[in-house]
This record gives sequence, C-alpha cells and structure tokens, in this order.
Amino acid sequence: MRKEIDVTITDEGRDEGKTFHIKEMAATRAEKWAMRALLAVARSGVELPDDFAAMGMQGIAIVGIRAITKMAFEDAEPLLDEMMECVTIKPDSRNALIQRGLIDGDVEEIATLIQLRQEVINLHVGFFTAGGKSKLISTASPESSSSNTETSPGQSVRFSQRGRPRSGN
Repeated sequence: MRKEIDVTITDEGRDEGKTFHIKEMAATRAEKWAMRALLAVARSGVELPDDFAAMGMQGIAIVGIRAITKMAFEDAEPLLDEMMECVTIKPDSRNALIQRGLIDGDVEEIATLIQLRQEVINLHVGFFTAGGKSKLISTASPESSSSNTETSPGQSVRFSQRGRPRSGN
C-alpha cells in the first residue's frame, strides 16, 4: 500500500486552513522520476558528493536547491509538474472524504507550493533516517545482517552476510 498523508496549511495567508492530500507515486513511476531528476542534475553540471545518500534530508535539500538553480527550466518543469500530481485537495473541511485533483487557484501562495513539494519529497524519501543513513543502505550492510528489517506491517526481510535478501521470516 502506498503511503499517504494530509497536510493542513497553518501559515497565515490565503491558503491557511486548506487541507491537501499527498499520495506516494507507484514505485516504478517514482524510480523513473528519480532517474530523470538525477540525469537532469548531472546535465546541469552539479556534482553530487560521494556521501550523497548519507547526507540526510537537509543535505539532500541543499544539493537539490543548488541543482535546481543550475537546471534548465525545460528539464525541471515536467519534474515539478509530476510532483504536484501526487497532491489533491480536500475542499470541504466538513467532509474529509471529499478530495479532487488540483485546479488553478487551489494553491494561492508560493510558500504553499514549496511546502507541498517538500512534503511530496519527504513522503517519497522517508526511508532516510534522522542520522542520515538510508534504511536500505544500513540493512544491506554486513554488520546488520543478523537483524530483521521492517518493510511494512507484518512483513520483514532478512539479509544474508553478503547483504542479499534470503527467504524466511
């Protein structure tokens, strides 16, 4: 099941009190989006640090901001548009079950767009821990091979000494 969150805007302004719903992209689509983003970053001349995956959300955000400022708008625009396809709005505060795709005018503040884009990124890369290590990286390492890694409620994957998944619970 894909992750989903609701975001209610609390900042003062025209979007205050609006609730948006964000749903994670399907894995195949998210992977393609990430590859296109990384290729666009590479074309822009931004060099990614060797420890990019271990930088944590703040470090990745800083590198991402640098990359966007050097990226051609033609490369960035479809990526930005696809991010917002994950976002719907809950237009009726009395009925949280009603949601629809965004239309022009639903978001009235630039700060709201930035916040929603950040929430989309957080939802998709939430596997980065506060310590800056990816759970995938830390669970695939030999020193963590003796423990189970929680992948979803009730399901776990055990890794062999070489970091490869093996069958069994």
